[in-house]
Amino acid sequence: MLSYPDTFYSRTLADTRTRPLLHGDIAADCVIVGAGFAGLFTALTLARGGMRVVVLDSQSVGFGASGRNGGFVSDGFASSAAAIRQRVGTQHAAALQALSVEGVDIMRRTIADLAIPGADPVPGILRLRRFDRAADLQAEAGADSPYLDRTAIGAHIRSTRYLHGIEDRSGFHIHPLNTLRGIAAEVERLGGRIFENSPVIGTDLNGPAKSVSTLQGRVTAERVIFAMGGYTGPLVPRLRRAILPIATYVMVSEPAPDLLATAIQTRMAIGDDRRASDYYRLVADGQRLLWGGRITTRAANVPGITQSLRAEMLGAYPQLAPLKTERAWSGLMAYARHRMPQIGKLGPKVWYVTGFGGHGLNTTAIGGTVLGEKLLGESDRIALFGEYGLDWAGGPAGLIAAQGTYWALQVQDWWRERAAARG
Repeated sequence: MLSYPDTFYSRTLADTRTRPLLHGDIAADCVIVGAGFAGLFTALTLARGGMRVVVLDSQSVGFGASGRNGGFVSDGFASSAAAIRQRVGTQHAAALQALSVEGVDIMRRTIADLAIPGADPVPGILRLRRFDRAADLQAEAGADSPYLDRTAIGAHIRSTRYLHGIEDRSGFHIHPLNTLRGIAAEVERLGGRIFENSPVIGTDLNGPAKSVSTLQGRVTAERVIFAMGGYTGPLVPRLRRAILPIATYVMVSEPAPDLLATAIQTRMAIGDDRRASDYYRLVADGQRLLWGGRITTRAANVPGITQSLRAEMLGAYPQLAPLKTERAWSGLMAYARHRMPQIGKLGPKVWYVTGFGGHGLNTTAIGGTVLGEKLLGESDRIALFGEYGLDWAGGPAGLIAAQGTYWALQVQDWWRERAAARG
């Protein structure tokens, strides 16, 4: 059975078929635990390379953050470009950025090549600023990312909140859950096998033949990949200790195309520059508004967070006061302390690909691709992520620190907006 939370994405599935539970013993060249974007892009690369792949998920394909996020696909990482350069150097940082850009193209090509039903890719992302000098953005602008002043912004939205911005023409947005299910179908067409509602309860990772066990079956394989994210449990303690499960929140409006047109006249996705940012876009052919934001380090009251999201929405677009919220949901993302993807080796022929919180979906595409290339012997580009390993995330103290940092950033955002308003 399908086991998705009640979201806009789960209510607009293009493909509702179910996949079997794992029963009995089977053999494969590689078994992947986790059927989110990272696991499925790895599986797709391996299947295209001729490997026999098995993917196991405790719920349904894309149950976690992969299937309920904002749907943004753009280059860059959660860590800032300056922080990456400081840690790895200018040349290495440029190579990582090139991988990030490639991840955008991989996602775009995959959707187009597979003609994924319901993926609904829409080009363009507006990156708007609520403070800071125009010169800072003008320096970032380029041929594919022109600078926008307030007049240019006014051609897209009706809001006095934003001062200037950039139009990211290489980025786009998608229906993530339909995209995931389309990738899963291609993995299966290539001979891969995907089992849902099959939580892994044990592993034997020693020796040349490794095994992964579920309640009713077992997979024996030469290689094992853990592609779990914010829902990582105690199965692999080292992975669990290395990620912070951070909750984020999304709401979707009732159908109200005429009302929405008084505020937003673009189909591009929109995000602001605050550290505690909002991100939103029109969906359902412009009939609904999907709005995301806020983070917490523990499950929060979704109705309460929804009121907070609505307050942010109305702060930018007071004309949307009559707009009703139809449903809201949350999801757990996996953050690393260094705010970069975690892709590497746990042991002999045992690998991990995780830590994609806050990056955008491009990093899952390139992360799974370079891991697949490594296992196929096609490249060693995975080494570019070697500086970002499984650093201890700090446990409960790390979660407290992360929440405190977020609150501090919210205060900084508020102060910077006040300063910008004073001119």
